[in-house]
Amino acid sequence: MSLIFFTDLDGTLLDHQTYDFSPAAPALAALEAQGIPLVLATSKTGPEVSEIRAVLGLEQWPAIVENGAGELPPGASSSVDDCEYRKLRRILDNVPAELRRCYRGFGDMTDKEVAAVTGLSVDSARLARTRAYTEPGVFTGSDDQRAHFTDTLEKHSVSARDGGRFLTLSFGRTKADGLRAIAERMHASNTVALGDAPNDRDMLLAANFAVVVRNDHGPALRIPGAHYTEQPGPAGWNTAVLSLLESPRR
Repeated sequence: MSLIFFTDLDGTLLDHQTYDFSPAAPALAALEAQGIPLVLATSKTGPEVSEIRAVLGLEQWPAIVENGAGELPPGASSSVDDCEYRKLRRILDNVPAELRRCYRGFGDMTDKEVAAVTGLSVDSARLARTRAYTEPGVFTGSDDQRAHFTDTLEKHSVSARDGGRFLTLSFGRTKADGLRAIAERMHASNTVALGDAPNDRDMLLAANFAVVVRNDHGPALRIPGAHYTEQPGPAGWNTAVLSLLESPRR
């Protein structure tokens, strides 16, 4: 195995609003024809990724889930071991009460409440709440309270990463850690990463070649030496992947 592609989903391989991936169909077919692995790397949970991976026909490859905190093995079902998540929730519930009241995580919400804050269907929200490693949530306190909250969690090795809508708690692993582990295990000498958002930065920097997919819905992402697509979402993804597959630098 000499080459592996790693890709974010929302806003990258999937359209930011419709979640459609059809514009990327030619590049997906080209990767499959050449037997090149395509590893999904996303903030989504294992159950969410299991469904998406099946639709994309990528069950034979592992996937990076919950922003790198975990991995979904090839062919795995949507069942998860949530020991790490339960440990994270115990730590969260032991922060001072005045700070805990400021944070409402997915584990504190119902399926309907998660659907309301994410725009997902109730069924999809249920999958998003089936977590194994990380806890996204909304912090409503002051800046000082937020600083105290994150400092308190850091004493227990829990990091807080701002993803825009949500403040996500984890034990610190990133998509870059997942990329390195999978590339080493699969003996890849070259890695390509595609992403569009700040939570893709570490993965893009860890890859041999980075593609920043145009994002019209968030802050500009600057990665030294990266290729930037002219089109957003799956259309830009498709053009970039086909160009790389035709490149003699492989």
